[in-house]
Amino acid sequence: MADIDGDGKIVGLREHPEENRVGEAAQDDVDIARIEKVYRHVLSSNEFSVDDHFLTKLAFWSLYFLCSAIRSNIGLAQTMNIASGHNLMQRLNLTAKQTSTALALFYVAYVVFNLPSSLVMTRLSPRVWMARIVFAVGLIGACFAAVQAAWSLLFLRFLLGVVIAGLWPGMSYYLTLFYPPSRTGQRIGYYFTASQVSAAVVGLVSAGFQKMDGLGGLVGFQWMFLLWGLCAIVLGVILLWWLPDRPLPPGETRVRTGLLKWLPAVPPILKGEDAEIHYRDLTRVYHPRPWNLKDLLHVLIDWRLWPLVIMYFGVVGVGFGVQLYGTVIISGIDPTFSGITLSLLFAPIWIMDLIAILIVTPISDRFHHHRALFFSAAVCIQIAGLLTTTFAPRSQPWARYGGLLMVGFGLGPTVPICMTWGNEIFQRRHGEVGVAAAAALISGLGNLGTVVTTYALYTGWPEDAKRGPHRYRKSNLTMIGILCLSILSSVVMTVGLKIAGNKPSKKISGSSDTDDEFQDGAARRELHQRGFGKMWWSKSN
Repeated sequence: MADIDGDGKIVGLREHPEENRVGEAAQDDVDIARIEKVYRHVLSSNEFSVDDHFLTKLAFWSLYFLCSAIRSNIGLAQTMNIASGHNLMQRLNLTAKQTSTALALFYVAYVVFNLPSSLVMTRLSPRVWMARIVFAVGLIGACFAAVQAAWSLLFLRFLLGVVIAGLWPGMSYYLTLFYPPSRTGQRIGYYFTASQVSAAVVGLVSAGFQKMDGLGGLVGFQWMFLLWGLCAIVLGVILLWWLPDRPLPPGETRVRTGLLKWLPAVPPILKGEDAEIHYRDLTRVYHPRPWNLKDLLHVLIDWRLWPLVIMYFGVVGVGFGVQLYGTVIISGIDPTFSGITLSLLFAPIWIMDLIAILIVTPISDRFHHHRALFFSAAVCIQIAGLLTTTFAPRSQPWARYGGLLMVGFGLGPTVPICMTWGNEIFQRRHGEVGVAAAAALISGLGNLGTVVTTYALYTGWPEDAKRGPHRYRKSNLTMIGILCLSILSSVVMTVGLKIAGNKPSKKISGSSDTDDEFQDGAARRELHQRGFGKMWWSKSN
């Protein structure tokens, strides 16, 4: 089954197994435009592509939207219905330290369980594991409506971190099953917009929940926790029919054993000629190397991991600081703002974030050898925004708010770039376990930045949280210092890769002396940047 003949038809690929490993000569025969059509949506084509499947059904986007809403709505609960004494802190008699501890406990659990959850996904059905995560997040999220004391809030925040662990790195790993790593930046960016949209929507919808205050004996934030949680529970069940499973080589059928026999079967993401081309172009996905704990250790000690962790640490710390304390920071700009006004002003920050993702991540994929440049430029915009918010005159509150919009714009591309750069490096060096482990460690250890933000800065820093003209100034300046460290780490990574290179590791299981010579079609093309070639404006009539 499948070579490409002179008429562009695929014949006999499986009759030449040696081409499955090397693929050099065979891939030269394949029209690159035909391969592109498999990976991306083409408006003029009636054929289905990988993008058609994901973007039409919006499975990843929907699950990340709801999980992000449940993870972050505790920040809004702190400012809802203040006038009636029905916000989270007033109802539970929470101190600022208890609130910061509750926020930090989530990330402690997330860091601890992120790697195990991601590795489980490589062993089990990714579709089933992802559905399990979403269902559990919805269940725990709905339980927040019943909190009556500080201990229950702390306990549920920890549980939420446990069950949501593996979601974001799992999505990054999931995408590498269908796309070459250099193409995942744009897709990760698209799905990451769900977090930004959820931050905006949760802020806007919270205004409606505040109007429900007292309805049915529940206060506004209880309605918010309950309804978002129920939505995620329903989605978790639907995902068993909605998400695609790991691709199989053309002609093979999936063997369903154990509990999988009782779960719904899903059709393959690609069929016919498209499946053959995808199999040839991304052969390493269909025939992954086996891995063991020794292989995992080699990933952990790879120096390439740690600059990415530091990069992620800075930008995620700022991002979640704004997400969790955005309304608190805005209220510090003008204390006369009502709770509803704060919610409405919170949303545009994440709209700016979304715009930046849609603009920058597709370009960064086309110039994927310059990830550090795109990352550093975005971080510089964040720094400029924090400086504006911190030092703009108190008489100009809207200038300070404009600084937050700049922070939102700068935040957008940074996380997708970190995750994509990790995919590119560790897929080539360590294979499937490298992608899963690196994505988990980058996002897990990197999220310690959120612990610093939530526990040590802003309301977790009582002296800095005192009302006055310099409220949160020290916290903002601390975050600027951390962002500078993120930029430095991106430079170190770039220089290190220039010096040490990024050849496949010889230490992983199943490796051989010829492994660094093996590249499927996608891997060979990743050695070169696509640039702006073959864009719509350069196509001939």
